[in-house]
Amino acid sequence: MKKMLSLIFSRVVLVGVSLLLQVAALLIMLLRFEQYFSYFYAFSILLSIIEMMVLLGRKSDPAYKIAWLIPIMAFPLFGGFFYLLFGGVRLSSRTRKKMASIATRTAESLKPDEEKIEAIAAQDPSAGTQCRYIQHGAGFPVYQGTSVEYLPLGEVKFARMVEELEKAEHYIFLEYFILEGGTMWDTILEILQRKAAQGLDVRVIYDDLGSISTLPAHYDRQLEKMGIRACAFNPFLPVLNSRLNNRDHRKICVIDGHIGFTGGINLADEYINAYPKHGHWKDSAILLRGDAVWSLTVMFLTMWDYIRGENEDYELFRPSRYQLEPVPDDGYVQPFSDSPLDDEPVGENVYLNLVNKARRYVYITTPYLIISDEMVNALANAAKGGVDVRIITPHVADKWFVHAVTRANYQVLVDQGVKIYEYTPGFIHAKSFVVDDEWGVVGTINLDYRSLYLHFECATWLYRCSCLKDLKEDFLRTQELSGQITPESCRQVSLPNRLIRSLLRMFAPLM
Repeated sequence: MKKMLSLIFSRVVLVGVSLLLQVAALLIMLLRFEQYFSYFYAFSILLSIIEMMVLLGRKSDPAYKIAWLIPIMAFPLFGGFFYLLFGGVRLSSRTRKKMASIATRTAESLKPDEEKIEAIAAQDPSAGTQCRYIQHGAGFPVYQGTSVEYLPLGEVKFARMVEELEKAEHYIFLEYFILEGGTMWDTILEILQRKAAQGLDVRVIYDDLGSISTLPAHYDRQLEKMGIRACAFNPFLPVLNSRLNNRDHRKICVIDGHIGFTGGINLADEYINAYPKHGHWKDSAILLRGDAVWSLTVMFLTMWDYIRGENEDYELFRPSRYQLEPVPDDGYVQPFSDSPLDDEPVGENVYLNLVNKARRYVYITTPYLIISDEMVNALANAAKGGVDVRIITPHVADKWFVHAVTRANYQVLVDQGVKIYEYTPGFIHAKSFVVDDEWGVVGTINLDYRSLYLHFECATWLYRCSCLKDLKEDFLRTQELSGQITPESCRQVSLPNRLIRSLLRMFAPLM
């Protein structure tokens, strides 16, 4: 009975009921004013036509346009209203103006380093082109003086994170999509409370919608009472609107300015296999030590200042302030953020560049394979050109409809020579690329529309770093535990499943 009451009065259920009541109120209002139906019908048709014209004229992914044009044309009475409420991929002008500080402060704090780019280009022009794009397209420079440790599982990241948090002497910054009470978060929270009591500057940012089913409302106030400065990104309001499209999907931990973690791992127990939510959870992260942590620090501080309305002196948090000794060079390291503010799909372009420049192999891990025709063509062309293209996706789904869309993309890729594997023990949540033993990316950016176009994301581009061999070896170990998708297995899918997958694939950009 207690569990039942807890579920009924949970934040998710209350929000869901609120949204349903709003939809019901709209329908009742329409019925009560049925004498004006002809006017309403004419207005709805006009709105749908206008929305289609606006949609066609926008600079956005063609698949996203098609996914909305179909329901608008099929249901003109309500299609325009639904697009108005939920179809916006661009932030409102008011929100953009408010969030302009993020781009402004990032540009002020991160200066281009053309000398390093030229040094990279002298070794490999393709690498120089990629590095230059990230610097000018996203505004994040490349670094040396940084070591990178690849962390192949959530359990490994958790152990290393606890170890480094215990060493913190000045400040701790955490920015995560999901926080949830349990072994992982409770252990970290105890350290944060203790460090805050010792006088350290401890701050936490979490995404309110990402944690809507795992945290109580106004959890930031609870953290503040513990001495931990905290805030929620884009607090979720149970009102029909498109604000929920843009979320903070980043995972960042910065300690004393010169230790940084990022990757796919949130702070919840399924990420460390404390319980089998979807079978064995395979994820990954990296630990940065040295100069490149500065970019992660700036990402956090710009988001913090936007949410809190503050304007801090970022120079107080530079790596060199508390880093006692310089870190030896270990290749080139370029953390970057992908933001919906600039209409620039940085993450997708970085991935496309990696695929297009590959000469020998491209190994990819991703929880979702919901990709544009451009990415399909890039992967297929690379495979047909003799590049060994391999992709590992989950065998156990976290969302059945998203997994169905992932599987709907198998045949077109497999028929072109792309090798696809499903991670048989469970769910793979890692988002990584490793290419030709020379380049790699580890971060939070999924191969799906929301990650590539709508969310605040982050990742790290790696060039000639020693950790790339660890990334490659981990991929090959994971592949050994995975089952290969063959052209024959794709053709054996039943007709009803094919139809369902095709239908879902049509609306994939909306998922």
